[in-house]
Amino acid sequence: MKAEDVKAMSADQLADELAKLKKEQFNLRFQKATGQLEKTSRVREVRRDIARIKTIAAQSAAKGK
Repeated sequence: MKAEDVKAMSADQLADELAKLKKEQFNLRFQKATGQLEKTSRVREVRRDIARIKTIAAQSAAKGK
């Protein structure tokens, strides 16, 4: 997910996407613990996407959007 895509989202869309990513992060951690995780790089991608969404949400809140 690119920052440009995230910036184009509304606050509600950001919240929905954040919830979806957190659920995926939980599932990935569970798969890793049980030894079923195949694509280990996805853990890093999801973590960075979550940080990207939180950063852009905070920036837009500071601007008063």
